[in-house]
Amino acid sequence: MSAPPLSRFKVVDLTRVRAGPTAVRQLADWGAQIIKVEAVEGDGGLGGARHGPDFQNLHRNKRSITLDLKKPEGLDVLHRLVTDADVLVENYRPDVKHRLKVDYESLGAINPRLVYASISGFGQDGPYHDRPGFDQIAQGMGGLMSITGLPGQGPVRVGIPVADLSAGIFCAMGILVALLEREVSGQGQWVQTSLLQAQIAMLDFQAARWLIAGEIPGQAGNNHPTSIPTGVFKTADGHINIAAAGQEMFRRLAGALGAPRLAAEPDYADDKHRLKNRDKLNAAIEEITKTKSSADWIEILNRAGVPSGPIYRMNEVFADPQVKHLGIAQAVEHPTLGHLELVGQAVTLSRTPSKLETASPERGAHTDTVLRELGYDADAIAGFRAKGIV
Repeated sequence: MSAPPLSRFKVVDLTRVRAGPTAVRQLADWGAQIIKVEAVEGDGGLGGARHGPDFQNLHRNKRSITLDLKKPEGLDVLHRLVTDADVLVENYRPDVKHRLKVDYESLGAINPRLVYASISGFGQDGPYHDRPGFDQIAQGMGGLMSITGLPGQGPVRVGIPVADLSAGIFCAMGILVALLEREVSGQGQWVQTSLLQAQIAMLDFQAARWLIAGEIPGQAGNNHPTSIPTGVFKTADGHINIAAAGQEMFRRLAGALGAPRLAAEPDYADDKHRLKNRDKLNAAIEEITKTKSSADWIEILNRAGVPSGPIYRMNEVFADPQVKHLGIAQAVEHPTLGHLELVGQAVTLSRTPSKLETASPERGAHTDTVLRELGYDADAIAGFRAKGIV
C-alpha cells in the first residue's frame, strides 16, 4: 500500500481548544507527521477533559511532546523542530506569540520554507486584533445569530461551534495551497484566518443578500429564507423536512401529497406568491402530512423526486443505513479507553483516503522519541526533565 498522501510533511502543532486543532486534524487524517507541542503543566483544561469525547475526536493521528516555551532551552528545542518542519500552526493571541518569540518573522528566519499558519479571533492586526476570540462571539459579530431561530425570538446560537470549525477547515485549505505554491517558489509564507472571517464567509448567500441587494436577512426559523416551500412539517408521529422550491418541484410535491389543487391555486402560482403566502401554504401542507407517519411520507416524497428526510437525534444519525454505508464513524484503539469510534472526514479520495490510525495521545507520550529524533541524547533529555523544560 502506498504511503498516505501527506506523509512527507512535518507539522508542528502549537494549537489549543478547537479551531487550531481542527486545522491540524485535517492534515493528520491524510498522514501528515504531526508533533503536538503541549505545555509541561498542561493547558488548564482549555482543550476539555483529555479522555473526553471532544478531545479524543480532535487530536487523533498525532504525537505529543511537552515543552516549556517560556524558557530559552525550550525555545531552542522548538527552533530545532522548526528547522526541517514544513508547517507550523498556532492560535495564540498576536501579542503572545511575539512575546514568546514564536511569531512568523522569528521562525521564518530559521526556515524560509516554513508555512506558518495562524488562527485568531479577529485577525492579526486591526482594531480588535488583541481581543480574545471565542466561537459564540464570532457567531454574534459575524451575523449568524441574527438569522438563526424563530422570527421574533431574539438572537440564537447554532448548535455547533461553526466559527471554530470553519476557521480550522479554511486554515487547512490555506496551508495546502501554500504547500502547493512552495513547490513552485521554494518559499514558505504566512497563512492567516480568524473566527470572524470564517463566520462571515460561511454566511454565503445571506451575506450576499446584503452586499448585492441591500437586504438585511432576518430570522426564518425552520423555513428557508428564499426557497419555498422548504421547512419542517408535522407528521402523524413526528416531523420531517421537505424542500420543494421551484415550479417543477412544487408541482411534484402537490401531486405526491395527493393535492394537485395546491399547484393550481393563484396564491401559490410562483415563487413570489408562495413567499407572500408562505404561512398559509405551510399550514395547508401540514394538514396533509399529519395524516401519515414520517417514514411513509419520506418514502412517498422521495419516490416522487421531492427532497425529504427525517429529523434525527444523534443516536439515530449513526444508526441510519446510509450513514453506516458512508463509514464516517471510524474506530481507533486507545490504550486506556479501549475501542473508540470517532467522526471521520467528510471527503473520500478513491486512491488515498483519510484514515484514523491512532487515538489521541497522552500528554507528552512521545517527548523522548521526538527529542531523540532531533539529535538529543539520553543525558540531554534527562537534563531537560530535571530543569522542567519538558
